[in-house]
Amino acid sequence: MKKELTRQQYVELYYYMRLNRGVEDMMVKLFRQNKIVGGLYSSLGQEAISVGTAYALEKKDWLAPMIRNIGALLVKGVRPRDIFMQHMAKYDSPTKGKDGTSHFGDLDDLHIVSPISMLGDLIPVMTGVAMAGRYLGQKTVAMTWIGDGGSSTGVFHEGLNFAATQKAPFVLILENNLWAYSTPVRKQVPLENLADRAKAYGIDSYIVDGNNVVAMYSTAKEAVERARAGEGPILIEAKSFRRMGHAQHDPAEYVPKEMRAYWEARDPIALYEKFLTSEKLLDAKDKKEIEEKINALLAKEREFAENSPMPPPEFAETGVYCTGDDCHKIRAKWERPMAEVTPPRSSVEAVWTVPGFGSGKGSGGANAPMHFGDTQAAQTISAEAGKPAGKPPAKVTPKKTVKTAPRGASRKARR
Repeated sequence: MKKELTRQQYVELYYYMRLNRGVEDMMVKLFRQNKIVGGLYSSLGQEAISVGTAYALEKKDWLAPMIRNIGALLVKGVRPRDIFMQHMAKYDSPTKGKDGTSHFGDLDDLHIVSPISMLGDLIPVMTGVAMAGRYLGQKTVAMTWIGDGGSSTGVFHEGLNFAATQKAPFVLILENNLWAYSTPVRKQVPLENLADRAKAYGIDSYIVDGNNVVAMYSTAKEAVERARAGEGPILIEAKSFRRMGHAQHDPAEYVPKEMRAYWEARDPIALYEKFLTSEKLLDAKDKKEIEEKINALLAKEREFAENSPMPPPEFAETGVYCTGDDCHKIRAKWERPMAEVTPPRSSVEAVWTVPGFGSGKGSGGANAPMHFGDTQAAQTISAEAGKPAGKPPAKVTPKKTVKTAPRGASRKARR
């Protein structure tokens, strides 16, 4: 690792990685106490990806996490209590207990789009968010994540093609977990590097060690600035390993023991601590203070979450259907002239109706239907519509034809 950030930034990256792991460790305890509603998904060993990439975004930028990107939510400003309550289906959670896991967003303040369970669908959605920011003249960048398995879905390719043709200011982080649930990458894709998939769409890509938080940050920062400058979209493949099963119910017994041992020895937090210590950016006192700060915060946030009430029964029907203006709180505010974001009009006026069309025989074709784009402008046609149609075409005498025997007739019949 190279020194390329301020000391405060180095320490903040460490803090968010530790907080990411602390939040998930706390939720495992809550899950085992039967206080978590639904599934629980872990990013153990992949904290550097979420934290490093989200840390490269500006406050005005947009992100859409997946189920293993809690670190990105924390960097963006989501409180641990909101994550706890969301998984516990509490009334004070972001979705008021109507959804579990990380399926929530914050469009108004934090610019977070909710995850979508159908893998790959966030790619065209965030491409649209990126394009909206460009049309509004905001110079924002949109970012989302996808796993190796999700990169085999049709919408992944459709979305990338769409983003490429629009040159959207969009950054996609492809987490190569080595496993899509229980299927290894080598049985999914005939490629060594998943980043090669971007080449088909003319998209630039990077391949990064997903366990190196500084490399993840610096690469994401370069990609974000390139996208902001109009060079997007960009794809970053983060090579890492999903050290836990798909969810808490999955023991991941399909993973070879030697593979798990290799990646456990490359724990991103342990690697980063070693770097910070060697560069004299973090000592034992600093580390202890950060641990105490995180422990105190999580204890307070857990207490708040556990004391939050469950949703009242009468609340079940509210917020299910749109009732009017409460459905779409964000309204478009054009900050650039409409002419700049309006597609150019055709040089030929559209002619949907032709005066006199269908008036009967003898028109000589003057009022025949005309195809859009294949004729003169509408005003020219309108001016000529009342003129005489001209002489009718001369009659043509049909030529005499010679009858021949039908194909397949017998020779005897022809004689």
